[in-house]
Amino acid sequence: MVGVPRELKDGEHRVAVTPDGVRELVARGHRVLVEHEAGVGSAITDDEFATAGASLVSLDDAWAADLVVKVKEPQPEEYHRLRPDLVLFTYLHLAAYPDVATALLEAKTTALAYETVQLENGVLPLLAPMSEVAGRMATQIGAHYLEAENGGRGVLLGGVPGVRPARCVVIGAGNVGWNAAWIAQGMEAEVWLLDKSIDRLRWVDQIHQGRIMTLASNRGAVERAVAKADLVIGAVLVPGGRAPMVVTTDMVQGMRPGSVIVDIAVDQGGCIETTHETTHADPVYEQFGVIHYAVGNVPGAVPHTSTYALTNATLPYITAVADHGVRKAVDHDPALLGGVTTVGGAVTNAAVAEALGQETADPLAFLS
Repeated sequence: MVGVPRELKDGEHRVAVTPDGVRELVARGHRVLVEHEAGVGSAITDDEFATAGASLVSLDDAWAADLVVKVKEPQPEEYHRLRPDLVLFTYLHLAAYPDVATALLEAKTTALAYETVQLENGVLPLLAPMSEVAGRMATQIGAHYLEAENGGRGVLLGGVPGVRPARCVVIGAGNVGWNAAWIAQGMEAEVWLLDKSIDRLRWVDQIHQGRIMTLASNRGAVERAVAKADLVIGAVLVPGGRAPMVVTTDMVQGMRPGSVIVDIAVDQGGCIETTHETTHADPVYEQFGVIHYAVGNVPGAVPHTSTYALTNATLPYITAVADHGVRKAVDHDPALLGGVTTVGGAVTNAAVAEALGQETADPLAFLS
């Protein structure tokens, strides 16, 4: 059985599976238990799930399944539902949420994290679609808060003829950063993109033919870029680990009043020293005259788009685990091994273990 409970995190309206995903699982012989109204926030009705073959159930019944798929990490009110015979497949981001790690370890739950499923070439296929959404949203969010009525400097991101556009500094050229820079460039902002990987910057430069300024990232370059920025987007990622602190408090203090920071890395602890996680209900705060936006589940603001994009990526992996169990699925597709994060009370992902200060256990030694 595959359980799909409604998300409880503040401002989270996505659901883990679409009706098409349900239909695929049912066709493979699985019973799919979807909590009543789990998809309402994503504009997916109970009738659509039922037509696809789902059983509409209570919260308790959804969590009673062998495999529970979610979008976000378990919330404190869900900790008591964790158990040793449960396989949980969701975004976990345990480096930023150590209390969730403690709950999973105490319950001895087998937990697979979307964000650390990793292909041989280093690609993170289940993180990519939400990174694309978050990156594209980061720019429009920043543009919104640059407006004077929203506390910003009163700068139009793209400017107008004869008036300088806003300078948008994006730190990190991965999926989030590249998408943020791409949208900012399309809105005719002046875009600076920083990354440590020259190969990645070379690729961006070839794609955008110089319309995005690419800079090698180091402390001095970041300091100079941030000081003159109207909008700073933090998009630094360490798969499974805590995001490095790239922008210091002193750098933020040096920014102009009414500038805006959007820290998309906040669900991995944040890459800007002055950020702390906020919610969609209360998304921004001001510090040193700078507007900070640090919502930990940005794609939750566009749940219909995000739900379909997420299921497109996760469904092959969900069906593999449902069909074969975790051990056989891992044997068949080694990419899943990186996603195995906790098993039997042990941390089995090296980056997560390092972030939590714990020893790394061999997942294959625990999986039966």
